[in-house]
Amino acid sequence: MPEPGDIAPDFTLPRDGGGDTTLSTLRPQKVVLYFYPKDDTSGCTKQAIAFSDHIDALAEAGAVVVGVSRDSVAKHDKFRDKHGLKVVLLSDEVGQVCESYGVWVEKSMYGKSYMGIERTTFLIDGDGRVERVWHKVKVPGHAEDVLEAVRSTRS
Repeated sequence: MPEPGDIAPDFTLPRDGGGDTTLSTLRPQKVVLYFYPKDDTSGCTKQAIAFSDHIDALAEAGAVVVGVSRDSVAKHDKFRDKHGLKVVLLSDEVGQVCESYGVWVEKSMYGKSYMGIERTTFLIDGDGRVERVWHKVKVPGHAEDVLEAVRSTRS
């Protein structure tokens, strides 16, 4: 898993609405890169809405918000449209980017183990370096914490 000071692993993934997004082409903007388990589930919906609610303030602070899950682009489009989301949603169906960021982990629920995405957010600076990492994110207040961090970081 990339840690603060590391160069963020570059990638290109398909996005909601069509086309692809390459991480390195977003420079010199800061990037709020958040990984979430699944479209249209309670926590993931609240998180995407919270980031969408703060999208203008984040943009004013020089950041773009990009969400990644293993859902398909078609699912992302439905999720975006249903909730009026303003964040970029990328589809990592194969899971290669989730693996490279160390967020594809063993989880357990009701005594059963399974593999899934650990809700994690990376703040990447304008030079492509990881500035900060939030592990095992709790959704309430998270978008506000990220906004505060974006405002206080260099570049």
